[in-house]
Amino acid sequence: MIVADANLLDDDAFVARYRELFEHSPWVVERAARQRPFDHLHDGLMAVVHAASLDEQLALIRAHPELGGRAAIDRSLTTASAAEQASAGLDRLDEAEFARFHALNNAYRDSFGFPFVICVRLTDKAGILAALERRLQNPREVEVATAIEEIGKIVRLRLEALA
Repeated sequence: MIVADANLLDDDAFVARYRELFEHSPWVVERAARQRPFDHLHDGLMAVVHAASLDEQLALIRAHPELGGRAAIDRSLTTASAAEQASAGLDRLDEAEFARFHALNNAYRDSFGFPFVICVRLTDKAGILAALERRLQNPREVEVATAIEEIGKIVRLRLEALA
């Protein structure tokens, strides 16, 4: 669907079409529906995220599952997250890989107060682990900004899949 068509949808239809783009956070699309028309749909959606309060941004980040965590194994992820994690092999971790992801996820959450977010469709297990280790060294404000940037990448790919 091109942006002109998305701009023509009524608010309810717009929300219904795009509500799953942001992990457990339909408020982004609900606000975006009231701010149309957009020249670029992704930019309009992300403008809502960037205009949100820090608490709202943190809630959006916290709505994302841990990578390679129990939710991937017990199949309680959203359909989109399950497919994305599977694309990087995170649903098939051996015991040692699971333990490493678990330890790094815990260290990250302890340091920043939210889960590590990365667009897994643009990397692999090794890349995710390397980024996790590297980003553990960042200040919190850098990680908030990085998580929002990664969410933007995730949303862009999810939008492309809807087209």
